[in-house]
Amino acid sequence: MAASKPPPPTLALLVRHGQTPTTGASLPGRARGLHLADTGRAQAEAAAARLGGLSTIDAVYASPLERTRETAAPIGRATGHKVSVNRGLLECDFGDWTGRKLRELRRLKEWETVQRYPSGFRFPGGESFVEMQQRMVSTLADLVERHRGRAFVAVSHADPIKAALAHALGTHLDLFQRIVVSPCSVSAVLYTASGPVVLAVNSTGSDLSGLAPS
Repeated sequence: MAASKPPPPTLALLVRHGQTPTTGASLPGRARGLHLADTGRAQAEAAAARLGGLSTIDAVYASPLERTRETAAPIGRATGHKVSVNRGLLECDFGDWTGRKLRELRRLKEWETVQRYPSGFRFPGGESFVEMQQRMVSTLADLVERHRGRAFVAVSHADPIKAALAHALGTHLDLFQRIVVSPCSVSAVLYTASGPVVLAVNSTGSDLSGLAPS
């Protein structure tokens, strides 16, 4: 009896949304009404130009928030796909911390836990980092099955992307804050039958056409 062939690898292209007026200043979380700044719109167009040359892209997804959908729109146009909204790509639910200034949060004793022991932290009235990672990883697994052997773009937020990358790297969640994911950066993970292969992290300017395991 012939052995069954393993499923073909699938490329997930994880894009953080572009810069907003609050980037680096506050924790907007899932609050509605936050749009890209002019710089963010330019970043989104640049990301679209880079991704538009990848012929294997099968679909473009975005979290429901305005800043991710605005980032995904030019990518959809460049790749010839309508953007689909996927709630699994949402930002972490920061609960009572939503909208607070980062300079204020850094003074809280809980901030050190967020940075050094995130696996043990739940945002007051919101989501835990563990739940966020499980949600993001599960969402990507579903998309991988849907687009087996092709590629897809998922426009999300910094922490969910960092958590997904930590999982793909086999890195404990408590170390995920060491991963940098800049606005409109592209991170690439190839999901194979024998496990994920991280091809790029925080790519902001290089040619993506040569993405392949070495």
